[in-house]
Amino acid sequence: MLRPEALESRTPLGMAGEIARLVADGSLEPGERLPTVREMSAALGVSAGTVAAAWRALSDAGTIVSRGRAGSFVRAEPREWLSPRVQGLAGTSQPVRLDLSHGTPDPAMLPALEGAFSRVAPRADTGRYHDLPVLPELHDHIAETWPAPGVETFTVVDGALDGISRTLEQVVRFGDRVAIESPGFPYFFDLLEALGAEPIPLTLDRDGVTPGSLSRALARKPAAIVLQPRAQNPTGISMTVERARVLAQLIMHSPDGRRVTVVEDDHSALICSAPDVTLARWIPGQVVHVRSFSKSHGPDLRIAALGGPARVVERLIARRMLGPGWTSRLLQTVLFGLLTDPGSVARVRTARLIYRDRLDRMATALRKLGVDVGDPDGINLWLPVADERAARMRLATSGIAVSAGIPYRAPGDASATPHVRVTAGVVTENVRLVAEALAEAAEAPAVG
Repeated sequence: MLRPEALESRTPLGMAGEIARLVADGSLEPGERLPTVREMSAALGVSAGTVAAAWRALSDAGTIVSRGRAGSFVRAEPREWLSPRVQGLAGTSQPVRLDLSHGTPDPAMLPALEGAFSRVAPRADTGRYHDLPVLPELHDHIAETWPAPGVETFTVVDGALDGISRTLEQVVRFGDRVAIESPGFPYFFDLLEALGAEPIPLTLDRDGVTPGSLSRALARKPAAIVLQPRAQNPTGISMTVERARVLAQLIMHSPDGRRVTVVEDDHSALICSAPDVTLARWIPGQVVHVRSFSKSHGPDLRIAALGGPARVVERLIARRMLGPGWTSRLLQTVLFGLLTDPGSVARVRTARLIYRDRLDRMATALRKLGVDVGDPDGINLWLPVADERAARMRLATSGIAVSAGIPYRAPGDASATPHVRVTAGVVTENVRLVAEALAEAAEAPAVG
C-alpha cells in the first residue's frame, strides 16, 4: 500500500520517480489501487495539479493505469500476445495532449479510399484457390517501379513485417547468426528470438550501417542481414547510395558472403524524401526487398510488395499456400487503384513533402536548442537524452508522450546510449514549443 507521507519529493517528476521505484522493487504490486489525487494532495500539502502531473507521468511510462472513477492502479501484467519488448513501446493508453509515441502516419495525410473501393466488384470474386497470388496489373506496376531491375520473382504479403518474418523463416535456422541494426525495430529482435537466432548488432552513422560493423558481423558468418535502407526505425536515417554500394562490396568479397541473404525493409517507401536504395543493384541474387504501403496509404490495408531471388521467394509463396494462401485480391485491387489514380498519387507526393518539412522544422528547432538529431527521414526522429525514464516523465508532465528507447536496442548491444523515439511527423503546430519541451526533457537527470 502506498503511504503518501513516505514520499520525500514534492515535485511531479520526483514523486513519479519514487512511486516507479516502489513498483519496480515489488513494494507496490500489480493491480494495487493508489490514493486519489485529492487524497495525495491533502496528505502531501501540494496542489492537485502537481499530483495529477505525477500521475500522468506514471501513466505515460506504463507504470499505472487510470480506470476513471474507480481510481488509478498499478498496471497489471500486460496482455500475453504482446512481447515484453513491444509492451514497452507505446507512450500511454490514456489521453494525452500530444501523442508522439505511436510511429504511425498522420491520418490526414492518407489518400481517400472512396474512389479505389468503387473499382472493386460488388461481390467478392470466387476465383480459384490456385490462381496467381498477385493481380497481374498490380504485379506489372510493382515491377515497373521497383528500385532494382531484373528481380526474379515478386509477390504481395500482408504488410512488411509479414514479409520479413516469412523471409527469415526461409533462410534462418535455429542457432544461425543474423546481423541486424541497433537501434532497430523491436519486432525484428522478437522474430530472431522466436527463430532461435543470435543477433549481431550493426551500428549506424548518418549514412546508414557502418562498413566496420558489417565487416565484423560478416567475420561471424551470419545467415542473413536485416536492413532498413530508408527512414530507419527509430533513427530516421536513410542510407546513401554510396554506402549501399560499399556494403554490397563487403558482402561480395567476404569469404562466405555469397551465402548471406540480405533482407531489406523499405517500410516508409513512398513517403521518404531520400531516393530508392537497395543492395540488389550489386548483389541481386542475395537480396529480398520489401516495400510497404502502410505509411503512405494506410496501415490497415496490410499490404507490402516483396521481390527477390526465386529460390527464396517461391518457397515463401508455397509456404503461404499452407496458411493464408494469398493477400486478398479485393485489397490488391484497392491498392492498385490508389497507386495509379492521379489524385491519390498526388496526395501521397504531397504527404512526402509535408513530412519532410515537419521533420526539417523540428530538427532545426532542436539544433538551435543544442540537441542534434541528424537529418531524419520519414516520420520519426531519435532523441538523445540524459536519462530515458526521466525524459519520458518530464514530457508526460507537459502532456506529451514519446516511445521508450530501450526496446529498440538489440540484445547484447553494450554501446547503446539513452534515447527516446519521437514521431515528429505528426507535429502540425507549435513546433518551437514542442522542441523546447523535448530539449528540456533531454537534459532531465535521473531521479534518485
